[in-house]
Amino acid sequence: MAEIPTPYTAGKPALKESVEELRARIPGWGVDLDPADRPSFPREQPGIQTGAHWDFPERQEEKWPRERSIEHAFVTPVFGTSTPPAGTSGAIRKYAYARFSEGRAAHWLLLIAADRVDAMEHHLASLATLRPDNPVTGTGVLSEFSRNGVGSRLGKKRADVNHQWIDPLLVGGPWVLAGLGGVVAVRALRRAAGARR
Repeated sequence: MAEIPTPYTAGKPALKESVEELRARIPGWGVDLDPADRPSFPREQPGIQTGAHWDFPERQEEKWPRERSIEHAFVTPVFGTSTPPAGTSGAIRKYAYARFSEGRAAHWLLLIAADRVDAMEHHLASLATLRPDNPVTGTGVLSEFSRNGVGSRLGKKRADVNHQWIDPLLVGGPWVLAGLGGVVAVRALRRAAGARR
C-alpha cells in the first residue's frame, strides 16, 4: 500500500512550512521538538516493537455513504454502523459534518439538535404503534414516590439538586406541547369539517 499521510498510519506527513516559518508565525509552536521536553520520547524511538502487525488497519466496508469530518481525507478505517442517519435528524447530522469543522461550536450544536430531533421522531413514530411511549413510566417519575426520591435529595450535597427544578420542564414540556398541538389540530379539523357543511 502506498504511503498515506494521515493520522492512521505510522508515516509522519511532511510539514508544508519549515520549522522556522512555523515558529515565526505561531507563538509557542514546536515547544516539544526537543526530546528532553517530551515524557513520551523513549517510546517514540524508531524500531521499538509495539505489537501492531499492520501499518494501516484493514478498511471496514461502507454499506452507505458515511459522514466524516472535513478535516479527514476519508472516513476512519473503523466506524459504528448501529444507527445509520435517517429522516430529518440524519439530514442535520450530514449537514453538520459536511459544512463545519469539529473545531467549530456549530458542528457540535447541530449534532445535539439532531439528537433532540431524533428523539422526537421516535416519540412520534411510537404513536403509530400498539405500544406508544409512556412519558410517565419512561421517565421514572413514579419512583420519586415509591423509592424515597425526595428524601434522597434533602440535606445532601448532590449535583443534580441544582437543576432538578428545570427537569420537569425539559422532560414533560415537549409532551405537553405535543398534546396541545394535537388539540389545536383536532379543533382546526373540526372547524374545517363544519365549514364545509
